[in-house]
Amino acid sequence: MSWAHTFTSCALLLFVLTVFFQPASGQETDKSGSPENLPSAPQPQLEQNPTRLVGPAAPQAVLFASFPREAESQGVSSGDAQATPVRLTRTQAEQMAIKNNPRISVGRLLALAQHQIYRETRAAELPSFNGAITAVDANEGSRIGAGSLTASRLLEHAGAGVTLSQLITDFGRTTNLVASSKLREKARNANGLATTEDIVLATDQAFYNALQAQALLKVAQQTVTTRQSAQHQIDELTKNKLKSGLDLSFAEVNLSQAKLLQLDAENNVNSTIAALTAVLGFDKQVSYELTDEDTPLPPPLPDVDVLIATALQQRPDLQAFAYDQQAAEKFRRAQREQLLPTISALGIAGVSPVRPDCFGTGCFPNYFISSWYGAMGVNMSVPIFNGFLFTAEASEANYRAKAAAENTRNLRDQVVRDVRTAWLSTNTAFQRVSVAAELAKQADLSLNLAQGRYQLGLGSIVELSQAQLQQTDAAIGYVNAQYQYRLALSTLNFEIGAQP
Repeated sequence: MSWAHTFTSCALLLFVLTVFFQPASGQETDKSGSPENLPSAPQPQLEQNPTRLVGPAAPQAVLFASFPREAESQGVSSGDAQATPVRLTRTQAEQMAIKNNPRISVGRLLALAQHQIYRETRAAELPSFNGAITAVDANEGSRIGAGSLTASRLLEHAGAGVTLSQLITDFGRTTNLVASSKLREKARNANGLATTEDIVLATDQAFYNALQAQALLKVAQQTVTTRQSAQHQIDELTKNKLKSGLDLSFAEVNLSQAKLLQLDAENNVNSTIAALTAVLGFDKQVSYELTDEDTPLPPPLPDVDVLIATALQQRPDLQAFAYDQQAAEKFRRAQREQLLPTISALGIAGVSPVRPDCFGTGCFPNYFISSWYGAMGVNMSVPIFNGFLFTAEASEANYRAKAAAENTRNLRDQVVRDVRTAWLSTNTAFQRVSVAAELAKQADLSLNLAQGRYQLGLGSIVELSQAQLQQTDAAIGYVNAQYQYRLALSTLNFEIGAQP
């Protein structure tokens, strides 16, 4: 009886081990035949880059983005673009965005328009030539009786000539207006560069968000696979009365949670792809293999005071505000100088090949003494009173110049704050990568131990479920930490005004 009892116990134990360690369909197995645990996220790789502070190398991800022209340039036709992903790095994405984003074109066009305003203003300093051809059929010898007139006597004649006007001096008003327009052109160019850096930052954010979403989707998919395997095993044990229905219920809840996580991850991938497509300035989808080849400068980062000085020197938006401030000061001077006289030179020359031989009752000859005419003169215009118009315009320009100075000072304060904040965030993000990696490692170990305890009947399903949840959270946290570090570095590059 004892031998039969022993044989039955061994057979039952063998059946339990066979069922519990049976791998799920389609799942890889290790050498011992047990199901693989959820793989931990990849470790960051840090290298040196002499030009920019950039994030650690990112895992590859196949995404859909809208770059048809770039795809065609790389030899991908519209027919097989979906089937053959084209490799796209972060640098290439930045170049595409700079080339195709409409905001870049708007900034460049506005800068060109401002250059034409400068030319318009400078025209007041250059000579002005005007040509005229006049032929008159008049009541010979009559006079103009009403209206504006230049010569009161009307004579039949025909002639052609030119007039010249040249500003001699207006005591600096035009010079200051030209300088103000030139400074505003520089400000517009700086604004265009600032827009470019905005687009580069937006591209980096969209690129890293897409990679992060893809990595999180892989974590979610692996979580579903692992929990499906556990649910299947517990279901088999429950059918054979080796586990309770409570264990199966917990396993099914965990599997449902994993499936919800996967649905959210898939939606996040599609959303980030749409954002990346928009910032790159395209509207058609092409399959792209996103890779990040750039590597970071490992901490310690340069001293924050050095970065602040760099930002104050090369931030294009701050340069634009400084140019606007200088332009406002030049315009203030120009408005004040409206109260001063304006001196200009005038000249006229021409010929009258058709002219009367005589006119009037007495037929006085040679009213046009010569067949050509010419004269030169100097004119001075002195403003006396115009209802305080010039005084009010000078005061308005003065207040606007002071406001521009305050705007520049306010932006400087914001730049100092933003650089310091970005520097702190980058250091913290780098430290979080190593901490998150250690947490993921420990969570993997904890899950392995919990699985072993549950298999041996020493642990409960609650303990196993908690270990699975902690392992999933740790894997997600590690992926987030890596990409948050990359985003923090991109933001720091933007804040210090690093050239794209």
